[in-house]
Amino acid sequence: MSPGGPDMSEELSLSRRRFLGGAAAGLGVLVGGSTLLAACGDSDDSSSDEEGSGSGDGPLTTVNFQLSWLDSVQFGGSYIAAERGYYEANGLDVTLTPGGPNAPVDPPVIAGQAVMGISAADFAGRSAAEGAPFKIVGVAMQKNPFVIASLTENPVNVPADMEGKRLGMAAINQPVLDALAAFNGFDASAVEVIPTQYDPAPLVNGEVECLLCWLTDLPVAMTTNGVGNTTLLLADYGYTVHSQTYIVTEDTLENDREPALALLRGEILGWQEYRSDTDAAAQLTVDRFPDLGLDLAAQELQASEQLKLMFSDDTDENGFLWFTDESVENNVSTLAQLGVEVTPDLWDRSLLEEIFADGPTI
Repeated sequence: MSPGGPDMSEELSLSRRRFLGGAAAGLGVLVGGSTLLAACGDSDDSSSDEEGSGSGDGPLTTVNFQLSWLDSVQFGGSYIAAERGYYEANGLDVTLTPGGPNAPVDPPVIAGQAVMGISAADFAGRSAAEGAPFKIVGVAMQKNPFVIASLTENPVNVPADMEGKRLGMAAINQPVLDALAAFNGFDASAVEVIPTQYDPAPLVNGEVECLLCWLTDLPVAMTTNGVGNTTLLLADYGYTVHSQTYIVTEDTLENDREPALALLRGEILGWQEYRSDTDAAAQLTVDRFPDLGLDLAAQELQASEQLKLMFSDDTDENGFLWFTDESVENNVSTLAQLGVEVTPDLWDRSLLEEIFADGPTI
């Protein structure tokens, strides 16, 4: 679930685990709420036979789909695909394997233990630069989830508003701030960076005046606990890095396309349904993982907030997971600013072009 890759965002990834696993309770004590968002979980879950009994053309093909983070409504469309039989309808028996700090995405995909994994353009780009044979074949988050979060009474409405303010973030994410400054013409040195854990408490307590975080977690935690907050989405100010991307190996794309194609079809069906009723997706997530202590209100808000990231004019015109040549070029440019050198060849749209040959929905 981390938005970045090794080096720049590894520390953020680990601190997000601490937030999700326990630090949220600190906010609960602080403002009178309860534990928020997802606790750590590592349970594997296979697709359900509730609806659909396969393609009718023979036995199901068993595949593993490696998710990028711990179970939550972040993967609500995949849970819908499993529960409603959309994978089976495309000939697959899918195991959804949660990720996390101790379950990286790259190794099982490279080893062929997972037909596909969820990553991000910076993760995949860094891995590809080190020789990993990855291709990005779909993009779920059309907009990167990074935001600058602030309190409503002292908001950061545009990037330049950060000048003279204290920004809480992991120091390792300085390239993100520098890139935002370069894109928007403000002075990054005028922002006082305060190293913080991935937790809303420093903002709520006044230790900092803004935080670098994901739209779908710390702001959700604050909102569900009654703390008014404002978010500035970095993607609206030039920070174009695809997140929640679907990766396969070049070998899979060339020699074993059918399982990958079938998995994407099931995913698209699940996410199309997710879009129509995010509250139902949140309820399904809570019901699916009863031992994780997921908070329904937080899951509902996270599910609805994700819509801002996952659907766009491009997906309405071409289909869910679509990416354009222009968005790829923007990613290449932004990643170069972050020190990640990639080419447009990292992306491959051939599976999506086949799936959506007859229109933007299936």
